[in-house]
Amino acid sequence: MRKIIQNFIRYTEAVSKAVGRFSQYIVFPMMGILLFESISRTLFNRPHIWVVETSQFLMAAYYLLGGAYSMILDGHVRMDLLYGRLSKKRQGVADTITGPFMIFYLIFLLIGGISSIDYAIRYGQKNYTPWAPPLAPIKIIMAIGILLMLLQAVVFFIKDIDKARGKESS
Repeated sequence: MRKIIQNFIRYTEAVSKAVGRFSQYIVFPMMGILLFESISRTLFNRPHIWVVETSQFLMAAYYLLGGAYSMILDGHVRMDLLYGRLSKKRQGVADTITGPFMIFYLIFLLIGGISSIDYAIRYGQKNYTPWAPPLAPIKIIMAIGILLMLLQAVVFFIKDIDKARGKESS
């Protein structure tokens, strides 16, 4: 059983790292699109209706797909009044208590995301703007990012249980 859990941890973190490293590069096309629009609008007086939404979608993909990787890097903002003073074992106990709340929250986000994808595909949902792009692709990316964060939260919960027991997991 322990081998299955270790494989789950290893594969989940590998996928989270790969997707997170990929998502880091989404900033560059977004910057290119915004630079293109700046030049087009300033020099040629030719604004485009698709630029703002495209860059918003790219930014959303950037932070949603990078969420699990940010968890691995411990890059999320955390309020740390007492936590940092605790021993590793007590930090594990605290994380074991709070971890299920995050998992519960992410499960409901994922359920809502899947429901939103279903609606967007079933009714051909488009954004209410002049360009009116379909919303299904960004909603799919949203659900993937939430799923990765949920899986990573489960990995952290498993590691926190080990930490609370005084063991260090791989």
